[in-house]
Amino acid sequence: MRRFKSAAFSLVEVTLALGVAAVSLLIIAAMLPVSVKTNQASANQTVSNGIISQIAADLRAAARLPPGQISKQFSLDPSKGIKGRWDPTPDYVYFDYDGRPTGTNQSTAPSDALYRATITYRQPPTDTTSLADVRISWPAAQPDPNKVAGSVEMFVAINR
Repeated sequence: MRRFKSAAFSLVEVTLALGVAAVSLLIIAAMLPVSVKTNQASANQTVSNGIISQIAADLRAAARLPPGQISKQFSLDPSKGIKGRWDPTPDYVYFDYDGRPTGTNQSTAPSDALYRATITYRQPPTDTTSLADVRISWPAAQPDPNKVAGSVEMFVAINR
């Protein structure tokens, strides 16, 4: 009488396969917090770059205004310092989670602010050019630039 050998997995093979699958799932689960944090940092940097673009556009538009007038969108003064009006105090603009402005030139961040824009005008501006450093940092409530969770910085040159 002939015996036919049936094709099947042994208990040892099934146990090893389950062990490999469990280790793989543990590794994937351990990477989730890192990926969530990386995704959040990427989203914050994307919003920050959009805010910098808005501020640079506002400064460029305000450069066409007569001296002494401020920008329409964020109330910034790119001619700060022309003809003896130099004031090294930076301008602050606060933005919410979606990059919408929530306050300008306040000493403390509004409760709904996530981002703080610090616009520092470089000395000396001239009749034809203004220079500014624009730094976006988050969270907005952290006044110490060395303790923020993240930041993006850009130099803006405004020609008249």
